[in-house]
Amino acid sequence: MADHLEASVTLPSDPASVSAARGYVIGTLAEWGLPSDTDVADTIRLIVSELATNAVQHTFGQSPTFTVDMLLERDEHLRIGVTDSHPRFPKRLPAAVQQDNGRGMVIIRWLAAECGGRLRVRPTREGGKTVSIELPWTVPARPVTTAGQQEP
Repeated sequence: MADHLEASVTLPSDPASVSAARGYVIGTLAEWGLPSDTDVADTIRLIVSELATNAVQHTFGQSPTFTVDMLLERDEHLRIGVTDSHPRFPKRLPAAVQQDNGRGMVIIRWLAAECGGRLRVRPTREGGKTVSIELPWTVPARPVTTAGQQEP
């Protein structure tokens, strides 16, 4: 494998783009060797959904697009970041029973930590921000058949 692999897509800040972002990330990870039917892929799918939803909902129309960047370094670390041009950083809102939102960053942080990773938020040079996760890269082994061969 190469020293690193990179992929990126820019999408309009529209609710339909959340699904497109998920599909792009899961498709790219499958090309890089992570089957889409694994627990890790499901976790990443949920994290990307939350990150993309935040980029669409919480930029208040001030970011016409968002970008999903992926980097796999030395077959050891995976980083997925979502960048938008809105300067406001995500806020952790107090939990209230009636509250419909404000828990996304808590969910992302918990899911990343559960996989041995972490969440980061960084400003961009252009005045926006990138919210990213960094995870250890672990591709599950394929099940072995009774004949001793790995399943495709």
